[in-house]
Amino acid sequence: MIIAKNDENKRSTLWMAATIGSSVVIILIAVYLLTKLFTSNPLEGSWEDEDGSLSMTIKANGTLTVNVPELLDNEDVDVLMNYTLDRDEKTIAIHLDDDEFERLLEVSDGKYTKEMLSQSVDSVVTTFNYSVDRSCLTLTEREYGEQMIFLKK
Repeated sequence: MIIAKNDENKRSTLWMAATIGSSVVIILIAVYLLTKLFTSNPLEGSWEDEDGSLSMTIKANGTLTVNVPELLDNEDVDVLMNYTLDRDEKTIAIHLDDDEFERLLEVSDGKYTKEMLSQSVDSVVTTFNYSVDRSCLTLTEREYGEQMIFLKK
């Protein structure tokens, strides 16, 4: 009786406004969640190999960073690469970024050779079928069927 002072028309108007407002909020949330579900990158995030020998950070802009631990003198090396994701085929093709590769060689001042860097990331420069199950990413090489399992950090 406090609301709208016993005026049924005002209470009805307030109730309708509250119902419409909450319905709009629910619809907006549903649209947002559906958009995130079907348009987001399922691989985006930081992943670490089961044995800790390799970690990847996959970004939405088509780049990923592979961290190779202990390449030389217990130093970690971050190698920036590009990838192409096909959600329909569930494949990811990882490519070397030649400019970034040359930049790493220049920055290292001769510590690393081109062969050392290529061998360290050679296992991920190919096309993989991917499968994501909660916090576990499985990359299966398309040609030979070798699997790499990553856990979400």
